[in-house]
Amino acid sequence: MGIDSKNNIALSRIQKLIARRMLESKQTKPCFYVQLKADVTEMMSLRTILKRELKLRITANTFFVRAIGIAAQQYPLMIASINGDNLVIPHSVNVGFAVSAPQGLVVPVIRHANRISLAQIGECEKKLTDRARSNKLSLHDIESEYIATSNLAAYDIDSFIGIVPPNVTSILTIGNVHDKLVVSGAHFTVRRMSTLALAVDHRVVNGDYAAKFLRRVKELIESPQLLAQND
Repeated sequence: MGIDSKNNIALSRIQKLIARRMLESKQTKPCFYVQLKADVTEMMSLRTILKRELKLRITANTFFVRAIGIAAQQYPLMIASINGDNLVIPHSVNVGFAVSAPQGLVVPVIRHANRISLAQIGECEKKLTDRARSNKLSLHDIESEYIATSNLAAYDIDSFIGIVPPNVTSILTIGNVHDKLVVSGAHFTVRRMSTLALAVDHRVVNGDYAAKFLRRVKELIESPQLLAQND
């Protein structure tokens, strides 16, 4: 991207592609939005333990990708797509996660997030993020995305609504973690909370179904030992 003598900024090839795809999505997908707050206290603690024990880069996003994989297996319409008069449900849950790279926003894909372990997801996430930031992603790395996620917690963003990519039905967005004072019996305790927001194509999924899916993601995040059972 460069600035010419008239202060015009030339769009890169990937910026043009993103602009075209996001406009297409907004014009063709009648979306609705649901959100809730999840208690991530136990998840953040387990993340620290697993990073030390497994000696792997495990992020909060790693847990969310795994939770999305399991929840989407239980609520498969969340990964369905429209083909003529039919809904097509793929055999695996491939989760695309947004990465800010020098060449623009890219969405590498973690395949079989419903089948592989937390450690395997963390390893895939690291490799794909490194490739994205060094502009070395292959076509295979970015294709066959069935559901998407984006996390802006690192930028202190409390919550946000994502644009559903053209080739998927939903995107889960994750906000910053905040400490919240919670009443527990006769005592007060501090819990770590994050806002999860889901944008969904209403042609494929109704509000009740999407709410149940999001609630299941919340349940898994709040019981992170379920996500680490194969590790």
